[in-house]
Amino acid sequence: MTDEPEVVVDDPQSREILGLAWGGVAHFAEMLADEGELRGLIGPRELPRLWSRHVLNSAAVAQFLPEEGSLADVGTGAGLPGVVLALMRPELEVHLVEPMERRLAWLGEVVQELDLENVQLHHCRAEELHGRLRVSAVTARAVAALDKLARITLPLVAPGGTLLAQKGQRAADEVSRADRVLRRLGASDVRIHEVDLLGDGDVTRVVEVRTSS
Repeated sequence: MTDEPEVVVDDPQSREILGLAWGGVAHFAEMLADEGELRGLIGPRELPRLWSRHVLNSAAVAQFLPEEGSLADVGTGAGLPGVVLALMRPELEVHLVEPMERRLAWLGEVVQELDLENVQLHHCRAEELHGRLRVSAVTARAVAALDKLARITLPLVAPGGTLLAQKGQRAADEVSRADRVLRRLGASDVRIHEVDLLGDGDVTRVVEVRTSS
């Protein structure tokens, strides 16, 4: 009988990427590994790659966040990337938006366990916050195609703010198909950033949509 591999990868690269947040992020990853599958937050196949593919990967958008202000993570689910970003950027006011009650219950436990004083939870769909919440940046990971995502998220973005969507290999196609919707909703600039966090060729595509000031 062999021991299960460690979920958290303690290496210089991870510590450099996460900085002072490494300890908190490692604790969060351990919580996910312990309870994520049981609570329907992650699939069993995701456990071996939980750290690199999901937890550390959440840091890919951090470099594009504003220096100050507020952030909403829409459809945050288990807290990816919102919890990781809240740990990395404690100066930001972070709103985690999640409609499913069982996921929200989990997020409440995470916020309490990690003492995340900069986090507010919203038990609703993002559309229900239109006209009620405006933030400097919105993040979304595996939520919807960009044209639909724009309709959901851009009304939450303050003038001059940013939508940061983590996308797969077809990011450019999604941007092309969403062009008309993006312009109608006030997008002034759209860029696709290819982020290779670990320098191993595994690229995360971050679609950055800036709104008019």
